[in-house]
Amino acid sequence: MFPQSGKSIVFDNFPDPTNTWEIIETIGKGTYGKVYKVLNKKDGSKAAVKILDPIHDIDEEIEAEYNILKGLSDHPNVVKFFGMFYKKDLKCGDQLWLVLELCNGGSVTDLAKGMLKRGDRMDEAIIAYILHEALMGLQHLHINKTIHRDVKGNNILLTTQGGVKLVDFGVSAQLTNTRLRRNTSVGTPFWMAPEVIACEQQLDSTYDARCDVWSLGITAIELGDGDPPLSDLHPMRALFKIPRNPPPTLHQPELWSHDFNDFISRCLIKDFELRPNVLDLLQHVFIKQTVGREKILQKQLIELTDLNQQIGLIEKTRHERIHTKKGGHLKMQSAADEVEDLATLEALDENIVTEQLQSRYSRDQIYTYVGDILIAVNPFRKMEIYTPQHTKMYIGAKRTANPPHIFAVADIAYQSVVSYNTDQCVVISGESGAGKTESAHLLVQQLTVLGKANNRTLQEKILLVNSLVEAFGNACTAINDNSSRFGKYLEMKFTCGGTVVGAKICEYLLEKSRVVHQAVGERNFHIFYYVYAGLADRKKLAHYKLSDSKTPKYLCNEHIKLGPDIVSNAFYKEQFDAVEQCFKVIGFTLEVEKLHHKEKFPPTGFPLIACTSRPLSLDRQPDQRAAEARQPAGVRGQTYATLYQCKGFYFLKLYQSMLETHNCDLS
Repeated sequence: MFPQSGKSIVFDNFPDPTNTWEIIETIGKGTYGKVYKVLNKKDGSKAAVKILDPIHDIDEEIEAEYNILKGLSDHPNVVKFFGMFYKKDLKCGDQLWLVLELCNGGSVTDLAKGMLKRGDRMDEAIIAYILHEALMGLQHLHINKTIHRDVKGNNILLTTQGGVKLVDFGVSAQLTNTRLRRNTSVGTPFWMAPEVIACEQQLDSTYDARCDVWSLGITAIELGDGDPPLSDLHPMRALFKIPRNPPPTLHQPELWSHDFNDFISRCLIKDFELRPNVLDLLQHVFIKQTVGREKILQKQLIELTDLNQQIGLIEKTRHERIHTKKGGHLKMQSAADEVEDLATLEALDENIVTEQLQSRYSRDQIYTYVGDILIAVNPFRKMEIYTPQHTKMYIGAKRTANPPHIFAVADIAYQSVVSYNTDQCVVISGESGAGKTESAHLLVQQLTVLGKANNRTLQEKILLVNSLVEAFGNACTAINDNSSRFGKYLEMKFTCGGTVVGAKICEYLLEKSRVVHQAVGERNFHIFYYVYAGLADRKKLAHYKLSDSKTPKYLCNEHIKLGPDIVSNAFYKEQFDAVEQCFKVIGFTLEVEKLHHKEKFPPTGFPLIACTSRPLSLDRQPDQRAAEARQPAGVRGQTYATLYQCKGFYFLKLYQSMLETHNCDLS
């Protein structure tokens, strides 16, 4: 009936199209090339031509489409095929012309979206008629042992005479008597059947023609809702969700008839062995309502198509096709030049990524997606994209509804916790100065808003605990004035209803050696400068035996030589007050038992910090032996002499204990 796949076609054998066809205008853009309207020079008829570059990567798809169109296009619900042509061009490169029937009515996706934008929706009888015609086309393919494998709204086109046509057979599969199943994962993610997706990971997985039935069920939802289920997710994320989620339904099933809902549920049975075939669905009550009404429904469809094109409200939405083989890599095609998600780019290398990020950054778009990952380019200035209005904008919104943003990451994580009752993890990583600390603050801020804590005190605790721990664990380095010198793990706890009830913060890999030694051009942890400046401002340095004239050695570097440089720093004083407020809000009590004395410090961290600061400023006495370094010592004035040799060892241990005290639950 038609050439079997595997028998390569020779492009040079096809005639030159310029003798017969003349390009009139551009219609659109397909997966591998542009589509044009053409005029037949001989009889004046019009057609559509898909112009392709005959490159090796797509030879197989071109051949599959050519074979199927040549053998199976003689059906009223399959687009007509007028021939393949080959145009040689040394300047611009050779071209393949696939000349097809012109479907001026657009796709059924265009029709559904256009009606929804006008505040209307497609009548169920029209939906039934479109699905009936699509089923007839699929029946023709399946009887001839061919699976379409890319059924979706954009591949069901309408003619101006009310015709419904299946198009795009580039990934269709021809079956043989000895091979009635396939095991190649192809299609467009949102419409792909679970068994087709499974072929990517499971070597023994196969499927048959009923994968087209699943795709038609998703298309039925698309006709009702305007978009397929999971369309707000990245396509690769959707591939993960489809096999694991329950079968999808219309967004508001109660607005539609029982028969329509039942038809969709029958199409979307996850076990394809139990799923009905095309012949079974043609007998479904929802589809049979069209019998005897074909002419009336066809006329109504023509009127709707004309109205849709006159108003011109259609915005093209292209969901790209993927194609993998066993042992191969998932490949996705995209035609976009500038994108919000780098994963949708057809070509991806260092230069393209850099150009994309630079282009977005120049327009103050510092966030860009790469699949489920969010890239943030630090602007090193304040940006007005974290206002209360932005906070509200990203709550419960589709990811595609707003520009990429850290708030969108928070919302996706929160919605997943609430909807699926599963823990979520957000990892923030990057080089020094990339903005990790600020990103963590913004993420926690949005999650706290989403969690709607029952009391304001809890909200304050969660938001302030970050600042408190960073005062102890951050320091100025040669390239970053606020570099985190430790790893931080923040665990937020929510009820089943989504209310935040507490948080737990832990530190790890603290750079403890910084307490007693800093590299050239770097400083000690922030907290020492805050406390020294704050106590000086309150005239309490002497109370803790700290000098107001001689700068403590552990605070000195080439930039800070004198105590007044610290004392006069307004920022340090402000941070001292802020840290003190953090202690009060969190309810922090630091009770560190002395090594020798059974005395305890007051319920605030500052006396401990001040008292342990004094030993670090003392000079080593040359006549004391190294053996004394292991001897315990207290922190009162009369014991300072014993700390000359052990200041580093002792204080490292003490500072670590102070940080570990912050590993606390907030509830």
